[in-house]
Amino acid sequence: MEVINALGRRKSAVARVYVSTGNGNITINGREMENYFKEDTLRYIVRQALDITGTLAQFDIKANIDGGGIKGQAEALRLAIARALCKVDTEAYRPVLKSNGFLTRDSREVERKKPGQPGARRRFQFSKR
Repeated sequence: MEVINALGRRKSAVARVYVSTGNGNITINGREMENYFKEDTLRYIVRQALDITGTLAQFDIKANIDGGGIKGQAEALRLAIARALCKVDTEAYRPVLKSNGFLTRDSREVERKKPGQPGARRRFQFSKR
């Protein structure tokens, strides 16, 4: 199998993933996943697409992640892995990934701050007199 690449985004994080046959090694920005994502919940999020398809020990994954926070990066990586698995074998993996919602891009972004007020929606306190 040749190397398959895919792209995942969440908030302002972008994850580029390169999937090849192997034994389940996940490398992120040149570091092991355990060193990059310190929390167990974030590692669980990254592995979700592989767990649900039962391919955790079949593929080696090399990822480049840029931008955003640590949670957004983990969710962007999950989307990229799910998209790459669909490219590997569409008939086998797509229905399972789609029914669990791993192929849907979460399009929510941070709303920008407006001029003349302290936040995006927050206004300064109103004083009648």
